[in-house]
Order: sequence, then C-alpha cells, then structure tokens
Amino acid sequence: MRQATVYIDSAALQYNLNRVKQLAPTAKIVSMVKANAYGHGVKDCLAALSETDAFGVACLQEALEIRELGYLQPITLIEGIFSADEMQLVIDQNIEVVVHHQAQLDWLLAHKETYIAKGLKVWVKLNSGMNRLGFKIDVIKTVINQLKAEGFTCVLAMHFANADADHPLNEQQIQQFLEVKNDCAPLMGSCCNSAAIYKYPELHFDYVRPGIMLYGATPFADRDVHDLDLKPVMTFTAEIIALNDIQAGEHVGYGSTFTADQDMTLAIVSIGYGDGYPRAFPKQNYVAINRQQTRVIGRVAMDMIAIDVTGLEVQLGTEVELWGETRLVDDVATANGTIGYELLCRLSNRARRKVI
Repeated sequence: MRQATVYIDSAALQYNLNRVKQLAPTAKIVSMVKANAYGHGVKDCLAALSETDAFGVACLQEALEIRELGYLQPITLIEGIFSADEMQLVIDQNIEVVVHHQAQLDWLLAHKETYIAKGLKVWVKLNSGMNRLGFKIDVIKTVINQLKAEGFTCVLAMHFANADADHPLNEQQIQQFLEVKNDCAPLMGSCCNSAAIYKYPELHFDYVRPGIMLYGATPFADRDVHDLDLKPVMTFTAEIIALNDIQAGEHVGYGSTFTADQDMTLAIVSIGYGDGYPRAFPKQNYVAINRQQTRVIGRVAMDMIAIDVTGLEVQLGTEVELWGETRLVDDVATANGTIGYELLCRLSNRARRKVI
C-alpha cells in the first residue's frame, strides 16, 4: 500500500497553545481552526486545543462541524453570516458573529432578543486600511453605539495587513482602532493575530486570535519557529519506491529539466502535486532522510518526485520527510515562492493521517 502519511503531533499543538498563553496571559484566546484547522484536520486538533477559550472559523459550516464533534466552547464566525436564514441557526448553536456590513447588522437586529438572551457577543469589524471587510471609521462608531443602545455586548475587531513587517500602515491601523475603542468605551477589543501577538503585546486587549503559530509554522518571513519557541505540529512523509543509478549527462523527469553533472543515485518517492506537494520551485528544494537534508531533482510529478540519495544509506521503504521537524514547512514554502499557510491548507486527502 502506498505510504504517504501526515502525522499530527497533539503534544506540539498543546505546547503552542500554551505558548500563546505565556505571550498573552491576560487575554482570552480564540484559536483559529478555519480551513480544516489550517489543513491539519479539525477533528484531529480540537482535543489538543480543548483548553482554548473559543474557536474561530470562517463560515457556519465549519462552526457546525465543531458542534457536531461535541465541543461547546464559544465560536466566532470571523466573516459573519452570509444570508439572513443563517442567523437563527447561529443563535440556536450559541455561535457569535462578526458584523462587517449593513445587511449583517440588519439581520442581527431582527433577532435582537434571542441573540442577547443567549449571552452572545457581537464582534464589530473595523476596516482600518486593509480594505477587505469592515466598517470605515466614520461609520463604525455609530454602529457600535447603536448596538450598545440596543443591549448588545460588543467586541471591536480589526485585522492587520502587515503585522509581520514594519510598515507605515500598521501605525495608521493602530491609531484608528484605539480611537474607536476609546470613543466607544467601555468596549472590548481584539486585533492581534499570530504575528501581532509577538509584535504588539500592548495590543492584546481582551482577545487574541492565534492561527498559524498554533500549528508550528511562522507568520514572519525572517523568523523561524525555533526563534519563536514553537513546535511543528504536522510531519508529512512518504516512502522510497524505486532507486536508480544514473550517469553524468543523463536527464531526469518531465521536460528533462535536470541534467546530472556527475554519476548519481536517485530515489523515487511516492508523493507529488496530487497530494499537495508543490510543483513549481524557483529555488532548490529539499527533503530530509534521517534528519539529513537532500535535494529534490527535476520536476515534481502528480504522484512522484526524484531526490538525490548519492552516498546515503537508503532502501525501498525508507521514510522521507517532506516537511516537519528537520525540513520546516516554511522553508519548503520559501523554496516554492509561497507561504507555509498555503502548503498546509492545500494538502489533498490521499495521504493517510495519524495523530501522535
């Protein structure tokens, strides 16, 4: 049987959650488990995150899956509801909504009594410069004051566009957030994602919203998980299914893009872009065998890759780490011109999954 495996380390996930608690000891934690827990498998991750204060998801379907699995923690729909008929189901399941445009506000107000009676908070999104979702600053104060007058408990929410970098927009976003929070006081606040949890401890306020850091990948381009004291949660592996000796001058793979400059031993590994392993790499990519990194040779195919095992002790069935402890997913992403978030989220279901 083909042995491509995704291992999920629940102890590492718990460690990373505790790391958030260390960094933001006075804030409650909304653990982001959207996109199937960033590709890790939400059903495989929730138990390790059971000590979180709340979960964050992108849509109602993701929230209902958490409820079906038996978890009762508060859930926040970070994009809010998408139609009026979702509101009653949200209330029945004790799910909190983000409001970021007028129609959502109208749907919420139409269910005022039952929403408030359930003790649910409403998260009001500020568009402070990212220009995706939210009310602009000249509108949001009126919205918040209206909701408070109606009896709602509100949380002011914002999302940084550049929390991972030093960018002039950061200060603009911070100042807008603080202005709204102060002018509408008393008002709870939440603006810190993974990068901002590290970068802006003074802005942790009432809720922080860790995402990628929970899964042991970095939100920064210039700091790896070891710098951040995080542990990779996912290890992605496959096995060697063939060994080939080639001579200098021979080609490898589709398009014959690789030409050997010396005699080499290649291993063929049962993994490819059909599993979610990235195909296009502008830089040299690597995998790891027994904690030793070795290069990927030629083009990645749908189901196979070739790697250089010259001088290594390998055999059929030797396990190859595609990413994990030795070959960090962020390094694989950098070699392929993308980010770790994308590689984790786009894994296919072909690899078997094991929780350790």
